[in-house]
Formats: sequence, structure tokens, C-alpha cells
Amino acid sequence: MKILVFTEGTLFIGGNVVHLSREERIRATREKIARMAAGEKIDFSAMVPAGNAVEKLQSWKRQGAEIMYLTSRRRADEIVIIRSLLGTFGFPEGELFFRRGNEAYKDVAERVPPDVLIEDDCESIGGEIEMTYPHIQPNIQAQIKSIVVPEAGGIDHLPDEIATLSGC
Repeated sequence: MKILVFTEGTLFIGGNVVHLSREERIRATREKIARMAAGEKIDFSAMVPAGNAVEKLQSWKRQGAEIMYLTSRRRADEIVIIRSLLGTFGFPEGELFFRRGNEAYKDVAERVPPDVLIEDDCESIGGEIEMTYPHIQPNIQAQIKSIVVPEAGGIDHLPDEIATLSGC
């Protein structure tokens, strides 16, 4: 089973918002996006795993899942940071995918179609219009199990057994 998991907002949250409620995390993300739009450089290296994401993915890997990652980052230096964070926190080895050129997230997912796609609901940036799965070609979409989790809410609530994951 190939599982593609979105990194920012799904696996990682800002280290400065860990103590906040999910609603406050969303508000902080919206503020960060506004600062980025104004030209402020954001330190992505300050992100931390959301809940027990590392343990959940390690468990799925031990059960035979191939774990792959999808980042929102496009710049080479930021992709290096995300890759480094995955290693630093002990996430299972797996390829880190990102958008190239004019690609959208759907293009990446279509290029490496997973069996399961786990992404957050993109609440802070506009919801479904910003998500991956809804925009995938229908013939490819039919082969992928979509699991949408609340942004900044983590994946702790997902099944421990990968055999039941595809039935979420």
C-alpha cells in the first residue's frame, strides 16, 4: 500500500502553536500567510510533528506501507528544510514530492498515484479549492482512497492498522 501524506498542516505544525487549540492554530496560520504575502520570510525549520504522527507512520511502515510525502514548499532551500525535519523527527524514510514549474498538487498525485492520500482540509487557506484530491482526474481519483483530516489536527485519530485505513 502506497500512502502519500501532506506535510505542512497535516504532519507538521508550527512549534509556536503546539499549546494552542486547533482554532487558534488556524488563526495563527492565516496570520502567517498574510505575513508571507507581505514579503516576510517564514522559518519552516521551526515546525514540529502534529501529535503522534511519527509513531503512526512508523507503525504503518512496519506493517508494509510505503510512505511518501507531499510538501507545499517549492523553493529548493525550503524543500531541504522539510526533508531535514522528516529525518530529524524520525519519520519513516520515503520520497518527498513537491510541485515543479506550473504543477498543481493534483499533478504530483497523478504522477505518483498513491493508494491512499492523506491531506488536511486546508481550512486556513480556502478549503477544498486548495486541496489535492478533489482536482485529480476522475479515472485516477477512483483508484485513490482520500482521507481528509482537520488542518493542524494531526493524524492520531486514524486507524493503527493499515488494513482498515483504506476503509476510513
